[in-house]
Amino acid sequence: MIIDLKSNERVDDLQRNGFKIIQKIDGFCFGMDAVLLSGFAAVKEGEKALDLGTGTGIIPILLKAKTKGSHFSALEIQEEMAEMARRSVAINHLENDITIVTGDIKEASRIFGAASFDVVTSNPPYMNDSHGLKNPDLPKAIARHEVLCTLDDVIREAARVLRPGGRFYMVHRPHRLIEIINTLTSYKLEPKRMKLVHPYIDREANMVLIEAVRGGRSMIKVEAPIIVYKEPGVYTEEIYSIYGY
Repeated sequence: MIIDLKSNERVDDLQRNGFKIIQKIDGFCFGMDAVLLSGFAAVKEGEKALDLGTGTGIIPILLKAKTKGSHFSALEIQEEMAEMARRSVAINHLENDITIVTGDIKEASRIFGAASFDVVTSNPPYMNDSHGLKNPDLPKAIARHEVLCTLDDVIREAARVLRPGGRFYMVHRPHRLIEIINTLTSYKLEPKRMKLVHPYIDREANMVLIEAVRGGRSMIKVEAPIIVYKEPGVYTEEIYSIYGY
């Protein structure tokens, strides 16, 4: 098969189901947070899922590889990224399983309709205006900073597109955990599971994975943390298990 690549693009083997993904050589690429979110999220047989701010399309592609969901939709505001994600879907022959839509997260409920998904996932920008320096490269800045959407936008739209009892899965930074929980509950998304991610066993957590249920009862389970590296460059067995090796 001839793969349609543009200048400054490469094809990476995902080591799952023979799937591949197109990424920019020196642009924004998916990271460990997307892999961990795809492992944390549960999409049951026959369920429909939506990924908000999909970027390269990595999360719906990995969820297709790992779950029995009936269909995966993905929303991305940057047309160049959305077009690249569509080509990744095409090279994996997943056009009937994954739909990439160009659009604004703030308009997700208008684009897809209310209560239209069983599962929503998101790996949103982590930094607001008071956290960190913005990358001068606009696509990277949009992915990492709340340039085009806020945490409130993501959670509000997730709540609107989820059916009652539907599940929202998000990866974020622990330093915003109080804000995250307050925002979730304000939109009737009840946190049910939480897992902290530590780069090394002796380092503080740098990511948090959260599952929330639309209209769920108030009770949360804090699961055992994930440790990413045994030593520099060597993943723990848990990471290999999450990825599927």
